[in-house]
Amino acid sequence: MSGAPRVAAAPRLYDRTSELAAVAGLSARAAEGTGAVLLLTGGPGTGRTALLDQAVRDSRVRAHRVAAPGGNRVPWSGVRALVSALAPTPSAARRALRAARGPGGVPGALAALCPGEPLLLCLDDHHLWDAHSRTALDAAWRGNTGPWAWVVSFAAYHRPPEVPGARLLSLGRLSREGARSLLDDVCRTPLPASFRTRLLDEAAGHPGVLTAAAARLSADPKGGDGPSGPVTDDASLSEVYRGLLDSLPAECGRVLTLVAVAGEPRPDTGRPDPAAGGPDAVRPVSADAVLTVARAVRASPEALDRLIADGLLRGAREALRFDDPFLRRAVLGTVPPSRRRELYALFVPPAGPRSGGVSAKSGPMGVPGFPAEAEPARGAGRRSDRFRVPGGVGGPKGGIRAPEDARGLPGVVRGRAELARGLAGLADGPVGDAHQALLLAASLLREGAPEEAADARFLAMEAAWAAGDPEACAIALRGGGLGGERTGAFADVDAVERDFRDGMSAALAVRSEEARAPLARVVARDGASREPHRLLRAGAAALVLGDAPAAVRVHTRALATVRAAAGTALLPRVLEHLAYAELRAGQHERAAAHAREGLRTAESTGQRNAAAHQHAVLALAASVRGDAPAVAEHAGRALGTARAHGLVQAKTLAEWSIARAELAGGLAAQAAARLAPLVGRGPRGGHFALRMLVVPCFVEAACAAGREAEAGTAAEEFAVWAGLGLDPQAPAQLARCRALLAGGGDSAEWYREAVRHHEENGNDFERARTLLAYGKWLRRRRRLVEARGPLGDALVTFERAAAGVWADQARAELRATGGAAGRRADPGSAAGLTPQQQRIAGLAAAGATNHEIAGRLSLSPRTVDHHLRNVFARLGVRSRVELSGLLSRSTEDGHRSER
Repeated sequence: MSGAPRVAAAPRLYDRTSELAAVAGLSARAAEGTGAVLLLTGGPGTGRTALLDQAVRDSRVRAHRVAAPGGNRVPWSGVRALVSALAPTPSAARRALRAARGPGGVPGALAALCPGEPLLLCLDDHHLWDAHSRTALDAAWRGNTGPWAWVVSFAAYHRPPEVPGARLLSLGRLSREGARSLLDDVCRTPLPASFRTRLLDEAAGHPGVLTAAAARLSADPKGGDGPSGPVTDDASLSEVYRGLLDSLPAECGRVLTLVAVAGEPRPDTGRPDPAAGGPDAVRPVSADAVLTVARAVRASPEALDRLIADGLLRGAREALRFDDPFLRRAVLGTVPPSRRRELYALFVPPAGPRSGGVSAKSGPMGVPGFPAEAEPARGAGRRSDRFRVPGGVGGPKGGIRAPEDARGLPGVVRGRAELARGLAGLADGPVGDAHQALLLAASLLREGAPEEAADARFLAMEAAWAAGDPEACAIALRGGGLGGERTGAFADVDAVERDFRDGMSAALAVRSEEARAPLARVVARDGASREPHRLLRAGAAALVLGDAPAAVRVHTRALATVRAAAGTALLPRVLEHLAYAELRAGQHERAAAHAREGLRTAESTGQRNAAAHQHAVLALAASVRGDAPAVAEHAGRALGTARAHGLVQAKTLAEWSIARAELAGGLAAQAAARLAPLVGRGPRGGHFALRMLVVPCFVEAACAAGREAEAGTAAEEFAVWAGLGLDPQAPAQLARCRALLAGGGDSAEWYREAVRHHEENGNDFERARTLLAYGKWLRRRRRLVEARGPLGDALVTFERAAAGVWADQARAELRATGGAAGRRADPGSAAGLTPQQQRIAGLAAAGATNHEIAGRLSLSPRTVDHHLRNVFARLGVRSRVELSGLLSRSTEDGHRSER
């Protein structure tokens, strides 16, 4: 070379004519007073930021580029940066931020800062903005009516914002001519022809790669690796892709490294083998091989699933590949050669008589995994590297799927394949099939991977539990015994597993005294863990013991653990367990909130079984509120999946919720007919663990429908259950059942006993149900003065729980006694709305459409419309404009009263 090339400081844009024209058109629309949104995506180094800067320079109206705030994505930090760029003073920025967080949202803040002024607002790296700001901006763009044009950039491999009517542009590679022009721009001293041609060929039109390679050549005019090496080296690529790599969760980064290393033709050199086909030549990499060795680098299956779902990895399960070859080399550029050899050794164990190693010729990626004899040494003592439910398994969005055929594979490898198959079925398939696959996995993993075998047994029991099959639960607990005592690292683990097995087996056999001590030890030991699978096991044990508060506490800890690890694929399962525990604890609104979150995550990851259970929980919560349309909608969705996949637990909860809504609406005969099969035994019955929980509701409906004989039989069986002491609610509910059945003078004493028991447990809704029944009984015997006390107490409790239909019953009964029944909230006061109605009214007042509200709250547009009609009628308004004004006045009045 005749001299070192000089890199220019500010290269111009090339091959971006159409994109700049689109931005110019957007700016022109803003100048005319019409707002619009342009979405701009591209991979690392494709020039998103440079294009936004050029757009700001060329804009016909006032323009700003706002970068994603650094740090830990503090709530509202993005909107704060936006208003700070526009505000003339810090105090004005603070006022604008308060306005953005209020009913007017971001449009209100912009109107206050720049009234009537057209703006071009270029928001860079939308995917890195905090969630609160993204939500506020999404709402602004959906209802954008101001003179503001928005150009929003985000990285490829991230889902674009959902903006109706927005145009989406993708920044691709440069043409050959554009690449030459860029190279001429960044290297003012001409490169030798050989280097120039090779650089253009290797960079393949990637502007970031061209610029980074030119910078390296300016520092090393000999080309670094010499004539035989690549001009675009891995270290340069790592700099181009550093932002993407740094933004990935740690687990995803480790899995990317595994896939990159596994595909190297010659890892012993630390570089790809040019003779094998050039710098991008790779060996086929099997997903099963990656999952097999993922435990060694502390990565879980859901990390691989996320990379596939985001598009960073593509291809068939037997031949994974990077969507962007430069990304593979960038990943390799971050790994020292010695570490590459260590990782590659995980895929290619040394050949020998014990291991039966896989030769490099046959390739470890085709039939992946360790021999069964070699696995325990590598995995010993790693309790955190456990299988978890992979997101999107088998779902329509792709992801980790069950293997097509695992026959003929080594024992541990085949066991893991069956475990993956079982996980897929547990997430989205018939749970009976999942149970069988997980049992097979447990037997295959028992010797070579005992920890994973224990997980498989627990998951097999969970599948059988969802199917309502107690015998299958017992088989899962017995399957693959411990086979003797262990010492050392696994001693405590085996003790906990043994306690869970013994306790659950005793509970299934209704030997409650034998179940208490071992299950209590599981709650104490696993409940203090930081591993989600152990916390779920402890929560299940707490529910079987009837300790709902402990179950809520443990599952809340599991939720915090999963969120801290960004485990989105496991999130639906944890939220499912937590929501059910909160229902058992009488925390209906909290259960509904967690179920809504779980439903959104389950649907986004293709876990229809978890979604069905969340729908069932939402239906039960709605039955407490007396919200019949929501009950019908959620129960119907739960039953649709439950019947197809054998989810007896979700089916029972859904049917129970429908019956409770019917009972609240005065349809006692219909409710009794629906509940009768659920409290019976046999194939037509409900879930074995829910039968006794449903009995009090059935007794109430059956007594009101004239089916006292059936109610009495069910109550006697419930009395046996209550005597076991496994449900703190049972004594109070049993006394209420006996009061309903007594009919004579003994009823009063039974009701008083029920109220005494309710005072000891804290489920206010059940206590109010008893007080309502007692008040009705007193009123019908003309003991009007006595009836007012329990009826008034019931009314207040129902109103606090937003149980509208139940409160109406108590109010009507109280009015019939001649007492002060109170009245509904005044028209024009939002205080009279149920929590669901308040949420819908707030979103509607903020400008959201029925479809948008339905998406946010996991409802159908028809249900939202039904609620809005009731809101309008209750508040005495006729339009969304009036609703918005009324709610704003109510908020201001509340603030004045606070002052």
